[in-house]
Amino acid sequence: MNFAGRLREFFGSRSALPGDFFDSLGDLLVEGDFGPGPAMKLVDRLEQLSKKEKITDPAVLKDRFTALLAEELLSADPDALVEQEPPPTLTVILLLGVNGVGKTTTAAKLAARYRDRGKKPILAAADTFRAGAVEQLKIHGEKLKIRVVAHHQGGDPAAVVYDAAEAALAGGGLIIADTAGRIHTKSALVEELKKIDRVLQQKLEKPGFSLRCIKWLVLDATTGRNALVQAEIFHRAVDLDGVILTKYDSSARGGVVFSLASELKLPAMFLCDGEGYHHIRPFNPDDFAKQFAG
Repeated sequence: MNFAGRLREFFGSRSALPGDFFDSLGDLLVEGDFGPGPAMKLVDRLEQLSKKEKITDPAVLKDRFTALLAEELLSADPDALVEQEPPPTLTVILLLGVNGVGKTTTAAKLAARYRDRGKKPILAAADTFRAGAVEQLKIHGEKLKIRVVAHHQGGDPAAVVYDAAEAALAGGGLIIADTAGRIHTKSALVEELKKIDRVLQQKLEKPGFSLRCIKWLVLDATTGRNALVQAEIFHRAVDLDGVILTKYDSSARGGVVFSLASELKLPAMFLCDGEGYHHIRPFNPDDFAKQFAG
């Protein structure tokens, strides 16, 4: 049984609230990848609400629980961030994250999404270290008929983004960059991103020019609390704008999203729930809370 099913059963198998109801709910939330702190805080709020409103019916309490879940999440509009009017001269979306989380496929999904919304995205193959990453992005570009700017494997990621900027300024002004996940230290990550920012500013430093750089961390939703650890490291290093959750399906417990919001103040931007290019959707707190609660 998936986690939502377990929560549904937890609330549905009781006709009244037993004495250990809230303690048991807290334990279940921790199993669902809530951190102990956020789980305790949420359960305390629910218990106080049940006392204040004199709720003894678990079905009624579940509705209150779902509403509290939604309140814990941060609301964001990623499309408004990318499509802001008036648009900047250049928008660069940097996709960050460790290897294996699905950055390259997510880059292709975002490119397809914004192409279908009237943009002219360019994909930048800035993950020049992982074997096959450049070719993988090129294959996506061919399928989608979207331009991919790439150099040879092992090349300078900043140079790739630089060349993509030249191409984007002649086109639609939107770059989606797949970056390396094989960066072992925070200082290396920071320096790489600083270099990308520096070359963009140097190349495009002119009157009236405006640059928007959006940093989204791609996380595998099935990795549980490890995703929070990754987010902490990247957020401290580069000040993220939000996260994208990949591989989100019934096997992903999902509680880490609440920890990202409460502990790091990081909003989820998109959920990816399949392999197709259309399997990406903006994160909706209310829908996510209902799905999580079963």
